[in-house]
Amino acid sequence: MQVHRTAMGDVINLNRFRKARDKAARTQEADANRRRFGRTKAEKAVDDSEEARRQALLDGAKREE
Repeated sequence: MQVHRTAMGDVINLNRFRKARDKAARTQEADANRRRFGRTKAEKAVDDSEEARRQALLDGAKREE
């Protein structure tokens, strides 16, 4: 009778795993905030005027009931 010994998986430090997971989440949130809030005043003004133009075009296409 032959007994097969299998090696156990690698030991994982759970604290290190949790810290890495949390750091990745913080990094992702920081990237999203940079995209949302890291724009210049001119970029925000262009976006606002573009949105106003789109809204006016949509309002102009409405049918009266």
